[in-house]
Amino acid sequence: MSMFRAKKLDLGCFVNVRNMRDHTKRKVFAEFEPERQALRYMARNTTLPARVRAQAQLELTQMHAYTRSTQFKNRCIMGGKGRGIMSDFKMSRYQFRVNAISGNLPGVKKASW
Repeated sequence: MSMFRAKKLDLGCFVNVRNMRDHTKRKVFAEFEPERQALRYMARNTTLPARVRAQAQLELTQMHAYTRSTQFKNRCIMGGKGRGIMSDFKMSRYQFRVNAISGNLPGVKKASW
């Protein structure tokens, strides 16, 4: 895992171990995505010889887990929570409520009718 660790983090949020790990996973995924897509295309292309397809599938399975998109999940930028995230704001429900009430989110205000 340390081979993927960034020397300098460009996180614009609360630095939490979970947030750092998620950030690392997203950067590694973005770096390896073209290679992964090419291998997936080769493995699924039925016009290629079976040996080439098997080799592509083998390379896909040997790639690091961080290169898969299923490895990262949305996390709160304020506290690192992984559940109850409002994806438009990248905040948990509670942090969204606190920031909206205090007026820190432009264009958001408490509803009343």
